[in-house]
Amino acid sequence: MSLEPRPLTLSSSPHAFAGDSTARIMWTVVAALAPATAWGIYAFGPRAAWVTALAVAGCAGFEAVFQRMRGRPVTVSDGSAVLTGLLLALNLPAASPWWLVVLGAAVAMGLGKHVFGGLGQNPFNPALVARVVLLVSFPVQMTTWSAPGSFLADGISGATPLGAAKTAVATAGVLGPAGHVDLWALALGAHGGSIGEVSAIALILGAAVLLWRRIIPWDIPAAFIGATLLVTGAVWELHPDRVLDPLAQILTGGLLLGALFMATDMVTSPLTRKGRWIFGLGCGVITAAIRLWGGYPEGVSFAILLMNACVPLIDRFTRPRKFGWVKEAAP
Repeated sequence: MSLEPRPLTLSSSPHAFAGDSTARIMWTVVAALAPATAWGIYAFGPRAAWVTALAVAGCAGFEAVFQRMRGRPVTVSDGSAVLTGLLLALNLPAASPWWLVVLGAAVAMGLGKHVFGGLGQNPFNPALVARVVLLVSFPVQMTTWSAPGSFLADGISGATPLGAAKTAVATAGVLGPAGHVDLWALALGAHGGSIGEVSAIALILGAAVLLWRRIIPWDIPAAFIGATLLVTGAVWELHPDRVLDPLAQILTGGLLLGALFMATDMVTSPLTRKGRWIFGLGCGVITAAIRLWGGYPEGVSFAILLMNACVPLIDRFTRPRKFGWVKEAAP
């Protein structure tokens, strides 16, 4: 038997292959968003389908263009650009003009992704970067909502429950009729809003698949939704005539879409369990603060992007101790 030492082959983690790949994960998330997308198209008609197709095609096209410009191979088939386009579409009103959708796709892929180096290097969710840029730059187009069932998606306006509540309090000081919301209608999706934020049931069904597959963590959505529920619930107990019911706060707006599908992005969320709880709680508190006291009726996008910026610090201060670490005694 030879006693000569053998060279060891070292490689970076993970050392156990779980059978998943970037493409498989991305296409699985796209499939999980299919129920919400289908409901949005059913609720808002062909115009929603057109916005969705244009956003997906735009993001895929700009992905290829930017990769060519950077001298990189085109990897549109991995599904990441398609997923970004789908998330962008779900964050847009069905009445969005074509140029707004194309501009959003360019911002998402250029400013949100490739300016940082491409897939896996972007600190912010690209679809949310595009949504916030469009909301700040074109507030009228980004808040022109269509009522479900108005298949023309152009002439019939349906204010979101959050928007109606904010307007009522600003003008009359109390919610009045805007405070009487049907929770079942909110869960089903029979209210105005972006294409993908109207049906809470469809979003939960899709997220359940991702949780079962362990593609997304459970702690970020739990902390996000829980913090929003606690803060809005506490204020609602004090001022029920000026604040929507806390359950309505969860079921309306983009909270479930953001908490389940955007805050859980593995690239832009913390790595540690403690960090994920801090991240989710921060998202929930900021969302509630903007909804309750801010100028916008919705705060999910701003909350997630602000907490995305904090992820490096969260990871730094919540990283576990090294194995065998011993605290040095003070001299």
